[in-house]
Amino acid sequence: MNTTNTPRSYRIAVLPGDGIGPEIMEVARAVLGAIAPKFQLDFTFAEGLAGGAAIDATGEPLPAATLDLCRRSDAVLLAAVGGEQWDTLPAAQRPERALLGLRAGLGLFANLRPARILPQLVEASTLKREVIEGVDLLVVRELTGGVYFGQPKGIFVGEEGQRRGVNTMAYTEPEVDRIARVAFEAARKRRGQVCSVDKANVLEVSQLWRERVMAIAQDYPDVALSHMYVDNAAMQMIRNPRQFDVILTGNLFGDILSDSAAMLTGSIGMLPSASLGAPGSVGLFEPVHGSAPDIAGKDLANPLAQVLSAAMMLRYGLNEPAAAQAIETAVLHVLDRGKRTGDIAAPGCDRIGCRAMGEALLAVL
Repeated sequence: MNTTNTPRSYRIAVLPGDGIGPEIMEVARAVLGAIAPKFQLDFTFAEGLAGGAAIDATGEPLPAATLDLCRRSDAVLLAAVGGEQWDTLPAAQRPERALLGLRAGLGLFANLRPARILPQLVEASTLKREVIEGVDLLVVRELTGGVYFGQPKGIFVGEEGQRRGVNTMAYTEPEVDRIARVAFEAARKRRGQVCSVDKANVLEVSQLWRERVMAIAQDYPDVALSHMYVDNAAMQMIRNPRQFDVILTGNLFGDILSDSAAMLTGSIGMLPSASLGAPGSVGLFEPVHGSAPDIAGKDLANPLAQVLSAAMMLRYGLNEPAAAQAIETAVLHVLDRGKRTGDIAAPGCDRIGCRAMGEALLAVL
């Protein structure tokens, strides 16, 4: 916590996006505003367009002005993008392209997605208590390589007029090395275990991945390294998730496994994420869930993943761990008081909406 009288000032790019995005972002901004004076912080928020909202206003999912705003900020807080009304657009023009553009444009190659079972929400999970109680894992996903960015890609017409869809999964040694170091460094701050997930029994790209992870592991003798094929990892995450500490994996596998890890907690609406680049770069912080257009504007959304994403922004992006801890503790206190949105509701709880959850957090803070 700051012991001087001079507030530390931070420029935050705010991207509310689509669906429930504006609702949950409003709660997160209010929480940051409440915490700022307690820790002598000064936030300047600048809002930008991304996703479907940007398409409607400018014709493209990530306008140049938005990317420029993000680059000039100290951190980026994103809500969610996407919706059925944009699903018929060509792939390159859909809202989700904003996410890929932000990751590439900001050089964000590492995605950190924690999945921790909060004691208050054990019963909200669809899995048995004895399976999930005590789970605390972190998925470290490579973000800017792999099948989502590999070339060639596209739908091509062959000589006989038949169309052929192509995507290329590719990784270079430096790409694997840098994401592996992120995972090993994270493990040093946790329980000292990294499980690298690949498909090295089938894919050459995974064989290179495994070779480089093993090489980088030599620099971390205090961290235990294991390997697991992705199909087995998907099974083990449901069978015995407590065995995992840090899961290191590529873009496609990480996309799938991180959502599986999210549901261990009972609701994807509870999980934040951080996308990071090289030291000193601008980080992107967003909830794992989507835009949930079916409940948008109905005051039904769970804002806690957005709020916890703001806490991750403080911890990993701005190096303000005390302020981050205060927000995380406030979330626990609100849950202790039985406050629940519909996605995490349980018998006997006080079922409330998005705005009321924000008010409950502010009351605690």
